[in-house]
Amino acid sequence: MLKRVLCLVASLCLNCVLFAAPAPSGGYSIIKKISIPGTGSWDYLAIDEAARRLYVSHGTQVEVVDIDALTVVGSIPNTAGVHGIAIAPELGRGFTSNGQASTVTIFDLKTLKPIADVPTGKKPDAIIYDPATSRVFAFNGGSNSATAIDAATGKVAGTVNLDGGPEYAAADSNGFVYNNLEDESLLLKINSRELKVEQRWPVAPCSSPSSMAMDRANRRLFLGCRSKVMAVLDADSGKVITTLPIGDHVDATAFDSETKLVFNSNGEGTITVIHQDSPDKYSVVETVKTAPRAKTMALDPKTHRLFLSTAENGQFEVLAVGQ
Repeated sequence: MLKRVLCLVASLCLNCVLFAAPAPSGGYSIIKKISIPGTGSWDYLAIDEAARRLYVSHGTQVEVVDIDALTVVGSIPNTAGVHGIAIAPELGRGFTSNGQASTVTIFDLKTLKPIADVPTGKKPDAIIYDPATSRVFAFNGGSNSATAIDAATGKVAGTVNLDGGPEYAAADSNGFVYNNLEDESLLLKINSRELKVEQRWPVAPCSSPSSMAMDRANRRLFLGCRSKVMAVLDADSGKVITTLPIGDHVDATAFDSETKLVFNSNGEGTITVIHQDSPDKYSVVETVKTAPRAKTMALDPKTHRLFLSTAENGQFEVLAVGQ
């Protein structure tokens, strides 16, 4: 996931756009803006549902927002070139992928204090936690590999050679991790216990898959593709079941298992909302206007709200959108 750095700006403002489940009329609206000071670029967002916190990558640190009060409550500094954040709630630990430092920072979820820095491959980008193995997987864009880290001890468990440029990933909680190879238009199925790639599936007519979400109950993967489609795949066979049109430059996909809605955030400044009518049938519900470059996103399953980040007019802020 490429980061966009805004130059010649003394201060940067992040627009983290928050969306809630649509009102009966189907509409969304902005309910609050939260300003965040500072400079730098931004990338992934992550939610700790139990602690009610949103983590937003921001240059060399991570901003932390209370997702109920919609206020900034802290930060995690010294995460050079931070891309993503992974949460291991049962261990009370969080993890950041630091692209410039080629490390993962482990931090305490309660205090936000750093615990340790773990070396990875070159330029770690996407990062996820796999509860089946209690391992964190950092996907290294500069070395076409994934570094597996024992979440409890902080020790490197091994490295997986991916033979291509990794993008986003998802864990099925049963011992498999899935990862997009954007440059190869492939989906990898990785055995998270044995640390080996078991399947390499083509995803055509999806091209350049950049985002991913999963319906674990029905074994369905949702891939956001830069060819302006979302592909639905069977997680066991790799079969492409269907594709649906989405906006341009998608960079995040989220699935709400309660409302059966799939969201794709697009860099053009829209969210494509898709309803899961059944595991094999889907329909586009609406296209929501957000803000230019608002392409990274996180879902709060409790409130059914979405958070998106962008910078606009030299302002770094959070937009809260709901009923």
